[in-house]
Amino acid sequence: MEWDAIVIGSGQAGVPLATKLAAAGKRVALVERGEPGGTCTNTGCTPTKTMIASARAAQVARTAGRLGVHAAEVRVDLAAVVERKEGVVRQWREAVLGKLQGTERLTFLRGHARFTGERTLDVGGERHRAATVVLDVGARPAVPPIPGLDAVPWLDNRRVMELRSLPPHLLALGGGYVGCELAQMFRRFGSEVTVVDPGEHLLNREDPDISRALEEVFRGEGLHLALGAKVERVASAGGGVALRLAGGEEVRGTHLLVATGRRPNTDDLGCDAGGIRLDARGFVEIDDQYRTSAPGVYAVGDVTGEPQFTHVAWDDHRLLFGLLTGRSQRGRGGRAYPYCAFTDPQVAGVGLNERRAREQGIPHEVATMPFERIARAVEVDERAGLLKVLVDPATERVLGAGIVGAEAGELIHVFVALLQAKASVRAIVDAEFVHPTFAEGLQTLVMSLERFAS
Repeated sequence: MEWDAIVIGSGQAGVPLATKLAAAGKRVALVERGEPGGTCTNTGCTPTKTMIASARAAQVARTAGRLGVHAAEVRVDLAAVVERKEGVVRQWREAVLGKLQGTERLTFLRGHARFTGERTLDVGGERHRAATVVLDVGARPAVPPIPGLDAVPWLDNRRVMELRSLPPHLLALGGGYVGCELAQMFRRFGSEVTVVDPGEHLLNREDPDISRALEEVFRGEGLHLALGAKVERVASAGGGVALRLAGGEEVRGTHLLVATGRRPNTDDLGCDAGGIRLDARGFVEIDDQYRTSAPGVYAVGDVTGEPQFTHVAWDDHRLLFGLLTGRSQRGRGGRAYPYCAFTDPQVAGVGLNERRAREQGIPHEVATMPFERIARAVEVDERAGLLKVLVDPATERVLGAGIVGAEAGELIHVFVALLQAKASVRAIVDAEFVHPTFAEGLQTLVMSLERFAS
């Protein structure tokens, strides 16, 4: 079958790109071997944030005494939490499917796509060819090469969210975004939780002061942190699992969550037959305009090795749509890549952090401020955290920012907008912020820079 475009994968880049191309008059096939919606809808953003909301509700009820409100004993019905999560996932998945099936000139094909030649694919025994092929095949949890891991029933982020009964003691291997969010969630549900990571800090790519602010909260909630700990072997132990650490220490639990990164879904895509070059980790190599090594073949989303966030993939689709239709020549370079870990408090950032600025020899001024200096934080007793901003001393533009605190994922967008506009942080100094809000803390932070002191 001949098409104008074939999009492989129904993630957060593939679906809007396919529907927009169809609306522009192209005959489009979208191929999906799994559930529509990709990682975000099925195993990532939607289910995790839905369950995290339940965990936060439990924690608020459990700690309401600090506000003079005394709740009865908190009981978490994990099966009900999971059922609610499944219902929300189903709602979004059906919305994606309805959009695909209701778009003219777009055909939704179920099946596994594999290249058999130049821009030619086999899907369930049928041959499909197009002038343009777009890969949005995503990634999946990576399995670390730890001796003994294959002999124990470990959990990935999908399987751990399918548990209907509470793990008595969850071991979370990995202190990145996924590991931290799920570890705190299960602790708030009532599990004992130990986070094990070879890095010195949680979210080890952050500046140490940002990481320490989150670690203080985790320890305060009773999570055990085994940091700087390399796992040498995994074994079954007393009906549970044991992690043997370098140096001989052993950590035991009843369940093991493995959250040590992700690998691209390219090993069964037939990239060799399609002339598509991969890097050493299996990610698709692309240029600034999403072009792969194969003429007419493009790649977007997690499979490219870019920061693996839904909003990055969504931005990929609109940039590539502009390029494919000649409406824009803007490439993917120069993006700031904001992010947020939905722990409580949230950890958000954009641009350079202080450590990378120093390593790269980039001149900068830095301001930091405890989150508890914000009036709103005191009033609602959400004091934990830290605010941090880096400014170019020559232009007064934002180089980067990091926030640990309540609604950090919302607050970071003030700095995202300044970065995008290439505007001076003086705009924050001169603005009028509503009191009392968390956002006015950003103004206080920027005004603490010596250049704005008055």
